Amino acid sequence: MLNDVVKTLARGKNFAALTTLFADGRPQTQVMWVDADDNYVLINTEVHRAKFKNTELDPRVTVTIMDASNPYHYAEVRGHVVEVIRGAEALAHIHSLSKKYTGGEYANSIQSERVLLKIAPEQVHVQ
Repeated sequence: MLNDVVKTLARGKNFAALTTLFADGRPQTQVMWVDADDNYVLINTEVHRAKFKNTELDPRVTVTIMDASNPYHYAEVRGHVVEVIRGAEALAHIHSLSKKYTGGEYANSIQSERVLLKIAPEQVHVQ
């Protein structure tokens, strides 16, 4: 079960920094839209992106969610990708995220396939 602070931040209009690992161990961090259900941090991406390929090789990730109204308030979730959701559910989720962040449907072209990464927390730090 996710910490209430993590859920609140992830469900709000706040951005997250997702860190994944390349095969050689180098980290890659990208600013992302973020979401959560009761148990997992949720990240939506496409299969051709390096962040997705990295999680296939090594599911360990860190997601830091910053409070848009107070950047000194954040939650860092260290964990791993435990499930990848594809198809209609992942596509519906990116449209839902777009409505949260932009107020409208997802307007960018989809270059490959949308996937929803379910990230299970192993360690959480809240500031």
